[in-house]
Amino acid sequence: MTDQDSQQTSQRRFTNYQPTAWDSDFIKSLKNHNVDEIQKHRAEKLKGEIKVMIGDTDVNSLTILELIDDIQRLGLSHHFQKDITRALDRIFLSVNGNGTNLWANQEISVHATALCFRLCRQHGYEASQDVFQRFKDKSGNFMKSLCKDTKGLLSLYEASYLSFERENLMEEAKIFTNKHLKGIKGNIVDKDLVEQIDHALEMPLHHRMSRLEARWYIEVYGKRKDANHLLLEMAKLDFNMVQLLLQGELKDMSRWWEDIGLVKNLNFTRDRLMECFFWTVGMVFEPKFSDCRKSSTKLTSLINTIDDIYDVYGYLDELQLFTAAVDRWDIKAVETLPDYMKLCFLALYNTTNDMAYAILKQKGVNIIPYLTRAWADICKAFLVEAKWCFEKETPTFKAYLENALVSVSMMLVSVHAYFLLTETITKEALDWLEKKEPYHPIMECASLILRLSNDLGTSKAELERGESANSILCYMHETGLSEQEALKHIRKLIDEAWKKMNKERVAVDSPFEKPFIETAINFARMAQCSYQNGDWLGAPDNQAKNRVLSVIIEPITTPC
Repeated sequence: MTDQDSQQTSQRRFTNYQPTAWDSDFIKSLKNHNVDEIQKHRAEKLKGEIKVMIGDTDVNSLTILELIDDIQRLGLSHHFQKDITRALDRIFLSVNGNGTNLWANQEISVHATALCFRLCRQHGYEASQDVFQRFKDKSGNFMKSLCKDTKGLLSLYEASYLSFERENLMEEAKIFTNKHLKGIKGNIVDKDLVEQIDHALEMPLHHRMSRLEARWYIEVYGKRKDANHLLLEMAKLDFNMVQLLLQGELKDMSRWWEDIGLVKNLNFTRDRLMECFFWTVGMVFEPKFSDCRKSSTKLTSLINTIDDIYDVYGYLDELQLFTAAVDRWDIKAVETLPDYMKLCFLALYNTTNDMAYAILKQKGVNIIPYLTRAWADICKAFLVEAKWCFEKETPTFKAYLENALVSVSMMLVSVHAYFLLTETITKEALDWLEKKEPYHPIMECASLILRLSNDLGTSKAELERGESANSILCYMHETGLSEQEALKHIRKLIDEAWKKMNKERVAVDSPFEKPFIETAINFARMAQCSYQNGDWLGAPDNQAKNRVLSVIIEPITTPC
C-alpha cells in the first residue's frame, strides 16, 4: 500500500462482511473418495429399468406424465432426456385410438390437464391456455367444484407459472389456486399434504433451484404410499454420486481461490467461494458441464471482489483508472493502478486469458474479444453506480435499470457460459452476445429478475452504507409513491420478466441451444433462491448454510 493509500485508509468506506463459514480447511477436510463400483453398477441397472418404464406404451398417458414429472423433480432427468422426449412426442404429437389428441379428451381431469400443460411448455411444445376453458362455469369463473380437488389445485397452481404475457386465463388460474390453497390448509388432516401446499405457496416449482428441489422431493417422495421404490433408490444413489463430483470440483476451486490470494490481501472484500460455487451448481448441475461450473465459479468470485472494490472501498479516481485498465486489456496498464488494485487486475487478466486459451484449444475459437469486452462493459456499469453513490445522485428508474442490466453480471456470465455449453457456435448467437442493445430477451429477463430480486433482498443494507440507487428507491423518488407501492411494482416486473422468458423458452427460432437457454432460466431461479429472505452473499444466514449442506456436503442416507 502506498503512503497516500495509508493516509486515506481511514476515509475509505468499509462494510463489515461476516467471515466465510466455509474456509479452506473445512473444504480440505471433505473426504476424497470415489463412487463405490457396486453402487455405480446398481445405478446403471436401475437406469435401464426406468428407461423401460418411460417407454412403456401399454400404460395410459397420465401415468407416463406423472412418471416424467417425478423423474424431473427427483433430479434424474439428465439421464433420460432422449427417453422423455420420445415419450412426450408420443403423447403430445400422436393421436389416440379415437383419432383425437390428449387435449380433446373431455374426461381429462384438471390435474392431468395442468400437468400435461406444464410439461408441454417446459419441453418446448405448443400448448394453449384455452385447454383450461373446460373448467370454467357459464359465468366465466373457475368451477367451485375444483376447490374440493387439492391435487388438481396444486397442479393448476404450478402450471400457471408457465404462462406467457397477456394470458389472462392463466393469471386467473394463479389467483384462483393461490386463494383456495391458502383457504383449505386448515381443513386438511394429512400433514404431508399440508407440507406440499406450504412448499408450493412459498415458491412455485418453476422458480426453484433444481438440486434443492431434488433433495426436498426425495424426502417427500419417500413418504408416499405409491412411491416407486426403484425410482427412489436411483434418485438417492444419483444425488450422492453427483454430490461427490461437486465436492471434487469444490476442492479444485478452493485451491485456486487460495492461490490467487485476493481475500488474504484485500481485507474489505467478501470471501464467498462456496456461495459462488453453489450458485453455479444452481445454474448447471449436470456432471458433463464440470468445466462450465469451474469457470463460472472463478468468474463470479472475481465479480464479487471487483464489485466490492467499486461499491465499498475504491475512491472514484482509482475506479476510473481500474475501468480504463480493463478497457485497454493491456498488461502494462497495471502500472497505472494503486497497489491494492494491481493484484486484482492481474488475477482478472490471467484467469480470463487462461479460460480463453482452454476454449481455443478445445473448440478452435478465439473468445478473448468477447470476454474482454464483457468485462469492460461491466466495469463501466460499476463505475456509473459508484458515481451515483459518491455524488449522492438518485437516477431515474429507467436509467438505473438500463445500467443494471449490465452491472448485475448476467451478460458477462452468459458470454462465458455460451462458449462452454454450446456444441455448435453460430454467427447469429455471437451477434446477439455482441449487442449492447437490444439484448436478447432470455438474457435481459434473467438479468432483470436478478437485479430486482437482489434489490428486494439487499435494499436495507445498501441504504445503511450510503448507496443512493436501487430500484425501490429510484421508483419511489421518481413517482412519489410509498415503499409498499414500489415493492408491489418491482414484484410485478419480476412476474412479467418470467412470462417473457417462458415465451422465449418455446421459441422455435432461438439462436441458442437448449443447454444455454436452460442455464439462463436457472440463473433467474438462483436469483429468487438467493435473495428470497435477504442477502445471502452479503450476510449468509442459517438457511443459506443449510442449503449448501443439503446440496454439496451432506449425502442422502441409502439404501431406501
